[in-house]
Amino acid sequence: MSTDRPTTGRPRAFDEETVLGRAAEVFWRYGYEGASLSALTSAMGINRPSLYATFGSKEQLFQRAFARYHATQVASARAALAQPTARAAIEAFLRSSADALTADDHPAGCLSIQGGLACSPENTHISEILATGRAATESALEERLSRAAKEGDLPPGMDVRALARFVMALSEGHAVHAAAGASREDLHASIDIALRAVALRS
Repeated sequence: MSTDRPTTGRPRAFDEETVLGRAAEVFWRYGYEGASLSALTSAMGINRPSLYATFGSKEQLFQRAFARYHATQVASARAALAQPTARAAIEAFLRSSADALTADDHPAGCLSIQGGLACSPENTHISEILATGRAATESALEERLSRAAKEGDLPPGMDVRALARFVMALSEGHAVHAAAGASREDLHASIDIALRAVALRS
């Protein structure tokens, strides 16, 4: 990555939230390493000096774009986990995730998976940022299931950490399949099977 970064740019004449959303889509579609500065500035509608002046660097831009994306995803996950039973919470989490992964207003799949699951050694920090985001969602799920266990809403002896990991693994696997072209119906069909396999009370 070039270190020749202008320190000044044109006065800001754009909405940061809007351009962050556009940057997120580029990172989502091509991954961190595949997202060129030309693609980013073209999608964001700004020039390189403005990008550097506002966001500092490509990595800092990614961090800002992912933080914005992750906040939206966490809000959606927490809304799903507010369901009154563990089974309902798991189902709402998985189904809302499947719907988001296959929505037609953004690239298929999930930025936290496609953004940089594998990176070159100099960009391992990007993979760590994404892994931290996924871990935060898993922790929220485990916290909800722990409460369900205390309330007697899970079978005795249920390993809530393993259950949370199972649910996250299914959701993350769905992200990979959605990016490869799996339909919303395909994802919901596998959720049906998972819910039967877990066999929790409604």
